[in-house]
Amino acid sequence: MLAAFHQGLGEAGFTEGKNVAVEYRWAFGQYEQLPALAAELVNRPVTVIAAVGGDVSAAAAKHATSTIPIVFGIGGDPIKGGLVDSLGRPGGNATGYTLLTSELEPKRLGLLRDLLPDVGVIAVLLNPNFPPAASQLEALEKATTMTSQRLKVFKASNDAELNTNLAAIDQQRASALLVAADPYLDTRRRQLIKFAERSKLPAIYQFREFTVDGGLMSYGPSITDSYRQGGNYVGLILKGAKPSDLPVLQPTKFELVINLKTAKSLGLTIPPGLISFADEVIE
Repeated sequence: MLAAFHQGLGEAGFTEGKNVAVEYRWAFGQYEQLPALAAELVNRPVTVIAAVGGDVSAAAAKHATSTIPIVFGIGGDPIKGGLVDSLGRPGGNATGYTLLTSELEPKRLGLLRDLLPDVGVIAVLLNPNFPPAASQLEALEKATTMTSQRLKVFKASNDAELNTNLAAIDQQRASALLVAADPYLDTRRRQLIKFAERSKLPAIYQFREFTVDGGLMSYGPSITDSYRQGGNYVGLILKGAKPSDLPVLQPTKFELVINLKTAKSLGLTIPPGLISFADEVIE
């Protein structure tokens, strides 16, 4: 992702160490650290803030400054989040891209149904501290009203809660797992994949990177392409563009990735229709 961000900067004519310096601050999924990190960057002061990694990062940056330009990278709706006035004309000091990935939970649920039409209980793991969490859960519950499937929701916003809830999912003997879109859960990618492997649990995730690392399925936009676009917007602002004049970018393609090796280890046969729908099949 960082390489993609620098690629976008390069497309705008900027190379770190040559004609631009980059100050990095990482919260590693610990959302409570973000306000202090944003304030620290404002006090430097920096020329542009790239608030990537989710809605909470963008909100922290927006709260910290109304004057320094912000390029955000989020998964939800920037208008509902109070970041911009509109997608076409953001207004204020912020623009960026939305992956819209938190809006795709019903689609991921549907793909699990396509894979396992007779599945009973589906475990949903989400982060209650992620701003779109309530709408994610509402959309998932609405998607199950006309089916015989049941959702069992598990909530985790830190490592202690994650470990406790993964153990609870194991004890509940769910038939499948949906890991909801969330930056914190992304940072625990390998742990989640190993858990699903150990528990023999078919699971779906939001980004291709999960499936490449051994997850069964993923459906969502390309996060690396979005980071590239974010880097490009930072470069344009460094060259004099105003955030208020740069429309919020949205993904134009969502990709389904299936790992056949993982399916085999789970004893699953992927339906031909699902295979044909996939954008990438990992063998």
